[in-house]
Amino acid sequence: MEDQTGLRQAVEAYGAMVYRLALAQTHSGHDADDVFQEVFLRYLRSAPAFQEEEHRKAWLLRVTVNCCKKLHRSFWRRNTVALSEAIPALSQEEGELLDLLEGLPEKYRAVLHLYYYEGYATGEIADILGRSPNTVRSQLARGRALLHDAWKGAEEL
Repeated sequence: MEDQTGLRQAVEAYGAMVYRLALAQTHSGHDADDVFQEVFLRYLRSAPAFQEEEHRKAWLLRVTVNCCKKLHRSFWRRNTVALSEAIPALSQEEGELLDLLEGLPEKYRAVLHLYYYEGYATGEIADILGRSPNTVRSQLARGRALLHDAWKGAEEL
């Protein structure tokens, strides 16, 4: 019963964050659902003890990223063509931005998502993704440049 209460609290506090990151990484509601379930199943199975809430949040983000990577490496994923699902946007401009983000390589999408949507600093992103802070800063700069170029290219059309 204690484990279920802790799980319920974790899902209520961080479920939306985990789902958003999974959706940003997989571009599929169905895959994001699978990742969401896997993340919280791992949380329930391992029953980690955390000193503070930031550690719990970082653990959940790290497990989410790892589950997304595992999904991308899976045999089924490599041998099928994914159908892109529409990500609901608040405005037409936001929808265009999400489309452009989807076109970026995964390493830039993850860094940009964690920085802009989840509000993490580059050092925290480095810890979550297992990269050096310099790599994260470099990927942020390159991702922004790619996004800027794609945005300008889309405006010219």
